[in-house]
Amino acid sequence: MPMEHYDLICIGSGPAGQRAAVQAAKLRKKVAVVEKRLCFGGVCIETGTIPSKTFREAVLSFVSLKAHSHNLGFQSQRRPTMGQLVARVAEVIQLELEVVRDQLGRNDVELLNGHATLLDANTVRIEAGDKRRDVRADQILLAVGTTPCDPPGIAPDGRTIITSDGVMGLPSLPRTMTVVGGGVIGVEYASMFAQLGVQVTLVDRRPRPLELMDSEIVDELVHQMRNNFVTFRGGEAVEAIEIVHDGNKKGVVRLESGKHIVSDVVLYCAGRQAATAGLGLEQVGIQPDERGRVQVDASFRTAVPSIFAAGDVIGFPALAATSSEQGRLAACHMFGVEARPMKQHFPIGIYAIPEISMVGATEETLTKNQVPYETGVARYREIARGQILGDDSGLFKMIFHRDDRRLLGVHCIGSGATELVHVGQAVLALGGGLDYFLETVFNYPTLAECYKVAAFNAANKLRSANALRQISRTGS
Repeated sequence: MPMEHYDLICIGSGPAGQRAAVQAAKLRKKVAVVEKRLCFGGVCIETGTIPSKTFREAVLSFVSLKAHSHNLGFQSQRRPTMGQLVARVAEVIQLELEVVRDQLGRNDVELLNGHATLLDANTVRIEAGDKRRDVRADQILLAVGTTPCDPPGIAPDGRTIITSDGVMGLPSLPRTMTVVGGGVIGVEYASMFAQLGVQVTLVDRRPRPLELMDSEIVDELVHQMRNNFVTFRGGEAVEAIEIVHDGNKKGVVRLESGKHIVSDVVLYCAGRQAATAGLGLEQVGIQPDERGRVQVDASFRTAVPSIFAAGDVIGFPALAATSSEQGRLAACHMFGVEARPMKQHFPIGIYAIPEISMVGATEETLTKNQVPYETGVARYREIARGQILGDDSGLFKMIFHRDDRRLLGVHCIGSGATELVHVGQAVLALGGGLDYFLETVFNYPTLAECYKVAAFNAANKLRSANALRQISRTGS
């Protein structure tokens, strides 16, 4: 039989592969998506973003119920089971899978299930069980995403030693947990389990978690997590992880400093590896780095002209939202459609409890680059909506250029933080600044009122600074 030919084959059905496929289909191209997993949607839907955020909502529901019980005068001592917490996860995953399949189907994108291997710059072999099929395409997009790195010297067993892929499969809620890795995933899960009464220890070789984020916001997150009895072990490298038996299985994390931490579960979240093993990159002229990631140019083209890559497989920022946009842009570039590059100011959201989010520059970056700036701060306890929500610890901060008053960054911790930053993102993209927030009316009571309060705070600081500079110039 003649080999099937496509304009585009996307290897991987996560956000990058989905969006590229739909964009190409809108351009009247013949498109296929290859997925080795049983379900289309990639890691984002099966084990990553969707399950973890659904699990977080279940945790928040438990916390809310517990607080409500306390307000009614009795204390609920019963902990939820893992079965209760993950009951909604499978349902949401199934709904999202249907959305993905419907979207691709409506755009006549063909879905091919199996493991893909590159035979040459335009040919892909798809293997599913004992079935094998070769297909060709003018363009190929690598959108295979990443998988968690395994802990050194020991394989996850799904009960005592797990990675983020195994959290939803825990048979029961542990009493104690050690989280190795103070990145986004580690911090998110550490905060969730702490809210459930699990004694959590977070270990990371860096002195502070989430180095990418604004230090003041991270300090507040650490403070709130410590209030939930999370123990932080910063500046500590892991020497070994093992399982011991003392009637029950326990995980032991041995640190290079000589300390060892014993817990019911060890959650290893120290890095992710691009899922490019077995893809045949080297035989077509693509050399991945030590983490399996693929290098691309500004058009998302690899060293092979007909092969593009987008999403987590190319590294930072490795967010579902940015991966989706990268996939769209890659499809535009490969078929000669003019497209503006992705905006520099994309938001970052971390779904810890409480959630944190940012867009734009941090104080640390601006200080390093010697950019003069001033901050404006609003606290949720000053905002009517914060009082209504019962969130009196939220913190919102804007950063403005001291001379031209342009908005440079927005940083937030608290309820709705990942939604709240989008107002600032729009103002950043449009080149707006302090005067916009001083003159604009926001709905009341909403968390968006933080923008107004923080703007007045920054304006007062700038007014005082300008007055002092004026006095300094006149010498009076």
